[in-house]
Formats: sequence, structure tokens, C-alpha cells
Amino acid sequence: MKHILTALALLVAVPATAAEKLTVALDWTPNTNHVGLYVAQAKGWFSDAGLDVEILPYTDTSSGTLVSTGIAQFGILSAVSFYSQRSMGADMTAVMAVVQHETGRLVFNGEREDIQRPADLDGKIYAGFGSAWENALIASIIRHDGGEGTFDTVTLGTSAYEALANGSVDFTLEVSTWEGVNSVLLGRPQRAFAYADYGVPDQHTTFLGGNSTWLAANADIAGAFVKAVQRGYAFAADNPEAAADILIAGTDGMLSNPDLVHASMKALVEEGFLRDPGESVGLIDDTLVADFTGFLFKAGILRDANGDTLKEMPDVSGWTTNAYLAR
Repeated sequence: MKHILTALALLVAVPATAAEKLTVALDWTPNTNHVGLYVAQAKGWFSDAGLDVEILPYTDTSSGTLVSTGIAQFGILSAVSFYSQRSMGADMTAVMAVVQHETGRLVFNGEREDIQRPADLDGKIYAGFGSAWENALIASIIRHDGGEGTFDTVTLGTSAYEALANGSVDFTLEVSTWEGVNSVLLGRPQRAFAYADYGVPDQHTTFLGGNSTWLAANADIAGAFVKAVQRGYAFAADNPEAAADILIAGTDGMLSNPDLVHASMKALVEEGFLRDPGESVGLIDDTLVADFTGFLFKAGILRDANGDTLKEMPDVSGWTTNAYLAR
């Protein structure tokens, strides 16, 4: 009898099916681009799918590196970083488009009368973030407008926005749905040039990506996770106010400006960045991927595993997939 009772106790103590543990890496400190993860976590949709999901804190190691090396099974990925790492052979695949269209803008003080068009930026000072992509992007925009594409760069990182406000630099790049809405809240008038108006292809600026080797070996688990995340972003697209509150509550005080979070969510939804009309949230557009990687290739941004500039446009058809999404 003693042995039978011991066996029954073990059966009660150990669930028949343990939750599958997964980790997700963020591409930056928590912000509205991550809202679907926090909604799915708070609503219990991960646990409903048999998943125990840990959202890893942001570190100096890029989310793409964490995913491609298998430290994290999934990650939120900046599109340009994803394409750059993928061209070098990184073991990862984009499985969902978090942001459907380009949110980046080239911005300058709205009271500047001497800047009316991109060609006026020739010879001026750009506050940058240290990537080759920025220089190629800005030079392309200026040349498309008839300028030479020459400007001085000072690398300031996130201090660029204060530098722009105090006039120590002439222009910078920002995410319209975060820094852009924050400039409005701060009462700092800006004007902006949209990339697509000056020859730069539209793009999905942010992806959810997974480790390719892990995806191939765990298709069912991957599908369950991606669909739960997709459901989180769909909720956010339909309920931006509630989603903003969930994000604030789920990030342990890291988002100290609720007005910014709510304004950002409103911009993401009202300007159509989370969902295209008539489509499911998260769908990746193969044409956007091909056109934008073509732009990066022509600009000399894409490199191979040895760090050499690619001489031929890579086949990007296997870099992304919609296979794990609910349609």
C-alpha cells in the first residue's frame, strides 16, 4: 500500500505534460513594438498553448545574435539588422512581420526655414547611431532629390534627439511611432521626409524571428507560439488603449511615461502599421522583402560570412515564412 500511495503522489506532483519552455529576445528596451508579446503573456495565451515563455531583458548582445546562436528560440528583430546578419549566414528565419510598413523618418527642427527638401541637407550635420545603413540611406535620399549626398556625421545614439532639440545638429533619423510622437508630447515641432518619397522601398521595419534549426525540429511548438503572439498583436490592433495598459503593467516600471506609450499605440494602429486592410496581423509581404534587400544589396550593405560585400544579389526567398501564422 505504501508503494501505491507513493506512486499516486508522484502522479499528482508531476503534470502529465510539462509546459514547453521558450525564450524571446528583445531588440531594444520594452516599447510598443513588443506589445503583442506582453498581451499574449498577460492574457494567458502562451500557457493555454502549453508554453512557458520568458521574455529576456534587453542586453548589449543583439537579439539576432541570441536567436541565431540558439540562446533564444525567438526574438524581435530590426529588419535591417536581420537582413544584414542573414546575408552573413545567420541561422534565423523571420516568421512574422510585427510592423507592416516603414516607420522611420528623416527629421529636423520644424522651425528651420533653410531646410525645405532633402537636397538642402548637403553639408549639414547629422546626428547618427553608428551604422553603415544610415549613411547609405541618407545619401540615397539626398541624391534622389538632386543633391550630392554629402553631410557630416556625429555619432550620438539616443542623445541625438536632445542634440536636435537644442540645435547642435541639423537632422537625424527617428521612429515616427515612438520618438516622433514623443516630440509632439514634448512640444518640439518637427518636420520630416518619408523615405519612400525619395526612392527608398517600403519595408517591414520589425520582425519576429526564430532560430532556423530549432524551427525545423519543432514545427508544432513554433506554430503554437507564433499564433499566440499573432493573437497578442491582433488584440493590440483592435484595443490599443487596453494593450498599452497591459504593456505598462507587464514591464515592471520600465515604461515610466504612460502618455508616450498610449500615444505610440494610437499611432501604430491609426496609421496602419500593425495591420494592412483586409489582411491578418503579421503577414510578411515577399515583395517588400525582395525590394528592400535589393536596395541594401545595391547600397553595398549586405556582406557574406567573411565580411566581404556581396557581389551577387542573394536568394532571399527562404529568409522569411508565413507558415506558422493563422491565416
